[in-house]
Amino acid sequence: MAPVGCDSPRSAAVTGGQQRLRLLGEARWSHRQTVDGTPAGGLSAMDYDAAKGEYLLLSDDRSDLAPVRFYSARWPAPGEGTSPNPGAVVFLQQPAGGAWPSRAQAVDGLPIPDPEALRLRPDTGTVLWTTEGDVARGFGPALYESARDGRWLREFALPAMFSADPAQRRGPRDNLGFEGLALTPDGRRAWLAMENALIQDGAVPSIDATGGPCRFTQVDLASGVTLRQIAYQPDAIPLRPRIPGTYADNGVSEVLMLDAHRMLVLERAYAAGTGNSLRLYEIDTRGAADVLAIDALTPYNHRPVT
Repeated sequence: MAPVGCDSPRSAAVTGGQQRLRLLGEARWSHRQTVDGTPAGGLSAMDYDAAKGEYLLLSDDRSDLAPVRFYSARWPAPGEGTSPNPGAVVFLQQPAGGAWPSRAQAVDGLPIPDPEALRLRPDTGTVLWTTEGDVARGFGPALYESARDGRWLREFALPAMFSADPAQRRGPRDNLGFEGLALTPDGRRAWLAMENALIQDGAVPSIDATGGPCRFTQVDLASGVTLRQIAYQPDAIPLRPRIPGTYADNGVSEVLMLDAHRMLVLERAYAAGTGNSLRLYEIDTRGAADVLAIDALTPYNHRPVT
C-alpha cells in the first residue's frame, strides 16, 4: 500500500514509492453559510457534475436544522478567488414522498438518515447517497438513489451483516457506517466503504492498535446485486489527545476510484486538544480476497487489500 502525499508511511509495508500531490487552489465555504434559508455549513460529501459545471455538496445534518439535503455550487477556477457561488438547495425525499423528519419527529418504521457520501451517476444523472444508519432504532447503514430534484427512487438491498443490532452485539456500530462511496469509471458499479469495523470483525482503532478491518462492498448498480467485498486495514490513531484518556478516533472518511481497480482511501483522525490528521492511501482491489461470505473477520481468515 502506497501513501499518497503523506509525511510518513503506514505501519504496514509500503509496496510503492511515496507520491506527491500538488495544491491547485482552494475555495472556502463558511460554516455559517446559508442557502435558500437553510444552514449549509457542516458538509459531508461533494461530487462534480461535468455536464453542468457545478458541484453537489451533501449536508450531514440529520434533519435537525433543516430536512436532509444537498446543495449545488460553482467553484472558482484556481487563481480566481476563494469564495464558491452557491446555487440551490435540494431536499432529499423519503420513500413515501416529502422531506425526511427530524429525530424529534421520528416515526416507527422510518429511519432518520445520517447522510455521509454522495456520487452523481454519469449514465442516469441520478444521485447515489449513503447514510450511516439509525442503529439505536434498528436501522443499519444504507445506499439510496434519488433523482436530481430529490425525488426518492430506491434503496439497494445489502447483505444482512449490515443490519443493525440495537444491543450492539454484532453488525455496524452507531455512527461508523458507510462513510465513503466511489463509482467505477464506467459508472456501472459502486464501492461502499465502512468507516470502522463491524462489531464481529474487531475493535475500533486505538492509539496503540489498528483495530478490526473495514469492509468495502461492491454493488452492481443496474441489478442492485452485491458483487464482492474486500477488507481494508485502517491505521491506529496517529495522534494523542492533549489530556490522556480524552477523546480520539480514526477511520475511513472517503474513497475515490482512479481506474477500474485502483482506489484512493482517505483516513481521518482526531484527538481532543491536538487536532486532526489526514492520510491518503492508494490501494489495488485486485489483490484482496473476497470476504463477502465470511461472517467474522480475523487476522488469519482473509487476505486484506494492499
